[in-house]
Amino acid sequence: MLILLKVDLGFKAIINNEQWFLLYDNEIFQPLRIGKKITSYIKQVREDERIDLSLTRTGERKVTDFSDKLLAEIEGNAGFIPLHDKSSPELIKRTLGVSKKTFKSTAGNLMKKGLITIGKDGLRLVK
Repeated sequence: MLILLKVDLGFKAIINNEQWFLLYDNEIFQPLRIGKKITSYIKQVREDERIDLSLTRTGERKVTDFSDKLLAEIEGNAGFIPLHDKSSPELIKRTLGVSKKTFKSTAGNLMKKGLITIGKDGLRLVK
């Protein structure tokens, strides 16, 4: 996908020089600029045959993709980050570049695997 134009709702992009798409601002969790080529994923095909895209994988694959990044972030901060399920979506997006939903799903998955603990003050690596 090639980012071509900033509009009120987000960015217009094109794939294979033929099909236009709109990426909505509330679904963008990385810096974008005109002319940038990025990987995208099909989110859904709508009834009007238009395609909604996402810059991240959906569902379980998104959690798997983000798990390594979240673990690295915790390790890089002496085994603790002060983010938890009550942290604001804006703080999570600003700190980690993902939605709160992705953060919570990934943290829960890592906790089930016994890699982290989730406390009221944040996430800790299990030693």
